[in-house]
Amino acid sequence: MSHAVGRIVVIGAGPAGTCVVDRICAGAPQPGGGRTIEVHVVDPAPPECESPYGVQVHVHRDRAIGLTESAGRQLVRLLGGRTLEADAVVLAQGRPGSGDHDVAARDGLLHLPGGPGHDLENVPAGEPVLVRGAGRAFTDLLAPLTVGRGGRFTRGRQGEPVYLPGGFEPLLYVGSRRGVPHHARPGYEPAGEARARRFPYEGDERQATAKELAYAYYRELFTAHPSRTRTTWAAFEPAFVRAEPGGREMRALVTRSVPRFADRLHLDRLARPLRGMRFGDLAGLQRWMHGFLAADLERRADPAFSPDLALIRALRDARPRMAGDPWFEDLFGLLADGPSLARQAELHGLARAGIVTFIGAEPRIEQDEDGWRASGPTVPGLTRARTLIEARRLPSGPDGCADPLLAGLYARGEARHTAGLLDVRLPDGRLITGDGSVHDRRFALGSLTAAGGFATLLRRADAVARAVLSQVSEALVHAAA
Repeated sequence: MSHAVGRIVVIGAGPAGTCVVDRICAGAPQPGGGRTIEVHVVDPAPPECESPYGVQVHVHRDRAIGLTESAGRQLVRLLGGRTLEADAVVLAQGRPGSGDHDVAARDGLLHLPGGPGHDLENVPAGEPVLVRGAGRAFTDLLAPLTVGRGGRFTRGRQGEPVYLPGGFEPLLYVGSRRGVPHHARPGYEPAGEARARRFPYEGDERQATAKELAYAYYRELFTAHPSRTRTTWAAFEPAFVRAEPGGREMRALVTRSVPRFADRLHLDRLARPLRGMRFGDLAGLQRWMHGFLAADLERRADPAFSPDLALIRALRDARPRMAGDPWFEDLFGLLADGPSLARQAELHGLARAGIVTFIGAEPRIEQDEDGWRASGPTVPGLTRARTLIEARRLPSGPDGCADPLLAGLYARGEARHTAGLLDVRLPDGRLITGDGSVHDRRFALGSLTAAGGFATLLRRADAVARAVLSQVSEALVHAAA
């Protein structure tokens, strides 16, 4: 009987790599029966990685710079010239940096990573400044660059904040993936105790979570605001439970049961409000944005829209389970982790005063000899500035990706990113490719895919290890046959 060897390559020997190697070794079958499992750990400066379980662990003090495939075998190319063959590969390296993410000043140009601890005093007054990101980090920039420079807010006729410039503010041109800031947190307390209901995910945890969120939203709508529905919760709930999330039956049920469009939950529309929208110029987009902010402030202050609060509570309930999933974290940040009503109203005041101008969704920001230029699908033309402030997560996508292995996967459509994180299927951590399919032999975990704490990492590592071992065991069976 021939001897079959199953090989696993783990790229990265930090906390994520160490955890998954430990779980792989603990779960691997004992050597024997003509079958062996080898784990190859690739890291320029790894710790001593020894296995007490009898699994062969090989450490390569090198850097992985490429990942390709041939006849189902995974080929990991190392900087030193060697190529490792594997039945499965786990990406557990740290998040890649970007060559232009350091503070840089030359010829009057300035590039700031943003975030706490960074000095904003050098941001020029009265000049255009590009800001990439419209979430929490962007909100934190506003006070030091406006009221911190001598501006102040007064009250308008309807009590709204009106900004009076101090004369030393920059002119902020703000773009982000979705093109709009996070929604404000509701300004009222919940009236009821409607909670989410758990649904089995059967391999698609995101789909099940989306249904749980919708369940909490509609339960609050039907029980707290029955006059805005055409049927009762007792009649709606069983049909909702049976329906496929997002399917035709679900859409038809909601349409006939909830007459007002504003009362229906559309997670996709919430996540990408500017998708498919085009404006003739920046002025047209600003009018739309002022309406967006005004509507957000009105809705988040009105208990008549308490289903929004029920949705937020359901997001918080689901977070321990979904922490680190890019789709979920993106939705959580947008809907549940936004500014207070007061700060959102001040942002609206800054926009009306012309201090903040929104440039739309998916901006492409490039550098030339004159500074930075931003363009995008929402409005035509370019926005130019000599200062760029980063107010977003460090990207792991193809633009500016400093990791050549990841850059190659993105360029070939063999991986994709969501909310700046490598997209994987949960709980097993398999890579999702550019067309939405799942790769059987490639896995990822750690900071590439998640922002959770150590407990989350341990859960992910255990799930990934089980999936990797299952895949390698299947490969060993085929090899023996």
